[in-house]
Amino acid sequence: MAIVAVAGGTGNIGRAIVEALVATGKHKVKILARKPNAEVEARVGVPVIVVDYDNVPGLTKILEDNKIDTVISTITMIPMDGSSPKEIQLIQAADASKTTKRLISSDWAAPAPSDNVGSLPSVINRLAAEKELAKVSNLETTHIVNGYFLDFFTSPVVKSYLQQRTFFIDIPNNVAAIPGSGDVSVVFTHSADIAKFTAAILDLEKWDPVSYVIGDRVTLNEFLRYAEAAKGVKFDVTYDSVETLKTGVVTELPSYLPMYPFFPKPAMLGFLATFGQWFEAGVFDIKPERTLNHQFPHIKTGKVKDLLEQAWKTT
Repeated sequence: MAIVAVAGGTGNIGRAIVEALVATGKHKVKILARKPNAEVEARVGVPVIVVDYDNVPGLTKILEDNKIDTVISTITMIPMDGSSPKEIQLIQAADASKTTKRLISSDWAAPAPSDNVGSLPSVINRLAAEKELAKVSNLETTHIVNGYFLDFFTSPVVKSYLQQRTFFIDIPNNVAAIPGSGDVSVVFTHSADIAKFTAAILDLEKWDPVSYVIGDRVTLNEFLRYAEAAKGVKFDVTYDSVETLKTGVVTELPSYLPMYPFFPKPAMLGFLATFGQWFEAGVFDIKPERTLNHQFPHIKTGKVKDLLEQAWKTT
């Protein structure tokens, strides 16, 4: 039995991981959070420990006092309040803790190409965390690469703690702006499946430096056809060429507008232009030699076609 602390475990991918850990019945689970959350404690049956990530010695003491041997970080790499993520401080505290021996650092995405490092804060923050991980002396570490969250297109009908964010293919409004050709494969994985694999790797004696999870692999054009079939309508579709994306321009979709108060329009469209280039370049077409799917064949993943039908099928 592991004594596990999930940093950021009150919401998003963290909440899914907490529930998956509890479901195994194998581990003692605690949540690290910046503020109390009695509702999560009551619903999940897991204590929420309030921490100050900026106080590394204090955080180290909390890990030791609670005998935490494994830390799973789900700290966001793009804090919406404009602050810097606290991943580095968490890594430092876990490495200093006498009881903590393992850490899954926050990633939950795809490897970012180095030529666009300066354009996205999430990439800069992730690379800073990787540099810090290279310094650890007392920890076995891994981070999980899972492609793109399928949840963004299927919540809230398909249970998820991630909010719906239908980039490129705007399913609610029956429109799409496909980056590039749309013929490059993309790995899509649902958070519930990621959480099951995350819980499972705690049973492994040794971790790989990077752990890969593959939910499903489809092109954006295939994804579009599945969405159209689920809704029973043809979408209004445009294609943004790579040349256009390189100028920082993308076709604006109706689903983007509600996000502008939290993600200002110029920054968001620039982000999507970069992201679109990554899709077309195959960054999200993850093809590792070794995956957690192969190590845990009993864990079956949700497929794009099936989950889109569940979320959007007309009756």
